[in-house]
Amino acid sequence: MNRHEFDIYLELYKRGEFGRIPIGKYPDGSYFYMTDKQVQTCELIADDQTLEVGYGGSARGGKSIVECTIIIFDCFAYPGIAWGLCRKKLVVLKKTVLKTLYNQFNFYGIALEKDYKFDGELHIFTFKNKSEIFLIDTAFQPSDPLNTRFGGFELTRAAIDESNETDKETVNKIFERTGWRLNDVYGLKRKVFECFNPAKNHIYTRYYKPYRDKRESVNRRFIPALPGDNPNPEVQKWVEDMIKTADEITIQRQIYGNFDYDDDPSTLVDYDALTDMFTNTHVIPGDKRISADLAMQGRDRFLAVYWRGLVGSFEIDKEKSSGKSIETDLTRLKTEKGVGNTRIIADADGLGNYLESYINNIYEFRGGARASDPGLYDNLKSELAWLLAERINKREIYIICTEDQQEKIKEEISICLKRQNLDGDTQKRKLVNKEMMKQLIGRSPDFLDVLIMGMHAGRRVKKGMKAL
Repeated sequence: MNRHEFDIYLELYKRGEFGRIPIGKYPDGSYFYMTDKQVQTCELIADDQTLEVGYGGSARGGKSIVECTIIIFDCFAYPGIAWGLCRKKLVVLKKTVLKTLYNQFNFYGIALEKDYKFDGELHIFTFKNKSEIFLIDTAFQPSDPLNTRFGGFELTRAAIDESNETDKETVNKIFERTGWRLNDVYGLKRKVFECFNPAKNHIYTRYYKPYRDKRESVNRRFIPALPGDNPNPEVQKWVEDMIKTADEITIQRQIYGNFDYDDDPSTLVDYDALTDMFTNTHVIPGDKRISADLAMQGRDRFLAVYWRGLVGSFEIDKEKSSGKSIETDLTRLKTEKGVGNTRIIADADGLGNYLESYINNIYEFRGGARASDPGLYDNLKSELAWLLAERINKREIYIICTEDQQEKIKEEISICLKRQNLDGDTQKRKLVNKEMMKQLIGRSPDFLDVLIMGMHAGRRVKKGMKAL
């Protein structure tokens, strides 16, 4: 395509005639155009009320190509604007979406140096008309727990690729940085465009579930896209090969976009029961106690839950704390709630061992300790993890916390509360190890840890063993 032809399609884009814009070529050289769902996506990006647009739900659904095409046309249509193109890991973004971006540049006749420049050190595309694309890494950084590094961006709009891999707080922060670059000049609504595959985390509760239940808001919309919606001729062959060779979970999620298909035999908790954990107001409060997962400067997160039986309220949630502030905060909490020292449980494998010197007689939790039934469980932590799962599934536990905390809890439990070994007949029940958990969610599972510790009071202990 030459630049004159591209300029014609650019004018169609400005007019909102998205269905007449080609996005690629068939092997015979003829163009293929945007699908109905891709057109609908463009319409939502262009409207004046939608703020968040979700697209996808399966592999090969044309996510990257519509993402890159919208960014390109927006940048050429409105000189001087800025898009953020985000993903959890920049190195993965460069290996995936950037390939599609370059393909679209080539297809539309947009040339390096002539039409745009790329600063590999700052990760910025700058077009001749001063519009820019910032490549942004959204991975959680312990050195920047509040995501202050995003504060310098002044974006018009942003796209988050595979947003199921980016935590909700970061998505919110990226959204906060939109609307700051020439939106008022061109009358452009701030937008965050999220592409993703099925996952049981914030994209499920924010996009899929409201769509499934026909309860979408006008500000947040989901466009489900499947491989059959992708006009690329290679996709149908890919689908046929996958159906022949892939496992059922992969087929259901990657081809049919089934968010509710969860046939992972290692999973301990039903997702609907997990969601209900935050609305189980029927649970009757009981004895008071506190569980705490401790963290000092630069180490995970400091959390404390105040329990009344199986009603737990997150009372302390801090990214960083000094040893003295941990002592002060826990002392204040136990005094306010009337909890005795012996009814406080803290992780002795970490700072709980230190804390016992200042708050006498607290219970020191060691996850690797012997289970009350060592023939069934690998260790104490695994035993309590199974007990937590049982109580969640039976709707016997009620957790009170913020919406952001809910999302983290649901993510950690659905991804990390799993069995490491599946041969239940010959092996003890063993929870997935912590290093694997960190790899799966990109951080320490502190919310899960503090909830597991909270189950200590209700476990069935054998004669002679200590209970909280």
